[in-house]
Amino acid sequence: MTQYLYPQNLRATANLWLWSLKDFCILGIAALLSIIILVQARIVIPVAVTLCYGFLTIRMDETTVLDFIKYAVRYFIITQQEFYWR
Repeated sequence: MTQYLYPQNLRATANLWLWSLKDFCILGIAALLSIIILVQARIVIPVAVTLCYGFLTIRMDETTVLDFIKYAVRYFIITQQEFYWR
């Protein structure tokens, strides 16, 4: 008899460690390319950009750091706040 194990939420996105699967693939390819550029041309900027992308796409409870920054910018800078004094 075969037993299958299913996750609790079938509509949830696939995650690998702290990143979504899409972000993990992008991060892996970017890391590989930035290491090649670092070794060949001794340019550190692609490594820094890759590390920043890796930090900004860490996913905790279905929210990334980048999403949190977007929400904060939208709340504090972009949208108009209404205050009613009584």
